[in-house]
This record gives sequence, C-alpha cells and structure tokens, in this order.
Amino acid sequence: MDRDGTLNVDLRYMKDPGRLELYRGVPRALSLLHQHGFRVVVVTNQSGIARGLYTEEDVAAIHARLQERLARHGSGVDAFYYCPHAPEDGCVCRKPNPGLFQRAASDLGLDLGSSAIIGDRLLDVQAGERLGLLTAYVPEPGERLRYPDEVPLARASADICAPTFFEAALRVMARG
Repeated sequence: MDRDGTLNVDLRYMKDPGRLELYRGVPRALSLLHQHGFRVVVVTNQSGIARGLYTEEDVAAIHARLQERLARHGSGVDAFYYCPHAPEDGCVCRKPNPGLFQRAASDLGLDLGSSAIIGDRLLDVQAGERLGLLTAYVPEPGERLRYPDEVPLARASADICAPTFFEAALRVMARG
C-alpha cells in the first residue's frame, strides 16, 4: 500500500516524524489484514530525498514513528520500500514502475498475482495494473483540489473505490 495520503495525512514532503497523523481506522484495518493472512507492505515515492528536502534517515524516522503508532493498537507494517528519486530521474523503482513491488515480492516471498494495492493516487492504481494486482483507490481528502486531472481516471481504473482506507481493506479482504 501507499503511505502518504493513504495511511497518514499527506503533509507534502514530511520531514518531522512528530507531525505524522494516521487516518482513522488505519490501525484496525491493518490488524484485520494481518488476521486474514495478508502481508502489509508499504511502497512509497519519496522524491523529497532527491530534492534535498529531507534525508533517508528522516524517512526511516517517519517509518519508525508509524510503526510505533500502529503498535499501540496491536498493528504494524511488515516492510517498507521507498523510492528516493525525483520523477524526472526515470528510475525503475518509482511508482508506477514495478521495481519496488518486484523487490518486495522477491524479498518477502510474495505472490503478486494474489496481492493488492491500496492507494490515493492514479500512479498507485497504474502500478497495480502493471503488475496484475487487485487495485483499490481511496481518495485523500482534498484530492479534487490537488490532483483534479487524476481523480476521474483513478476512480474509473481501480477495481475498488472506497471512501476510507478501512473500507478499502474490507473490500480487499472480501475479494481475497
């Protein structure tokens, strides 16, 4: 799944782990996914590293804070994968490219054919489509203002559209 805008509020180039704010229902949804045999893997683009806005250590601190917040609710993420490149770098790991998903599958022994992605952007849906994943689109509040051209395409392309991460997780489990 995606991180910013999906699990937590997207603060645009977040550097300070103290500002991390989970969406309501995320810890419970992740617990349910684990209980139903799903591995929870975060795949996130972090171009702020390439842009010099924050460091890989900052990203690691945010992931640690996320795990800490989830652990309070008996939940967690199995693994984090992030792309540190800017969109113009043309790397294979930046979503919607498949590099990070393939690495996660190899590292964790995952079957991509029976996997799903939950995200808040068209590029999350496109990544899932390229890999044959079940795709779930969850609009981030304010999405119409930030990504107006993407919204109709993401809604039309995704296998599942849900108003919240929790609802998307329930629908993924129902199909899984």
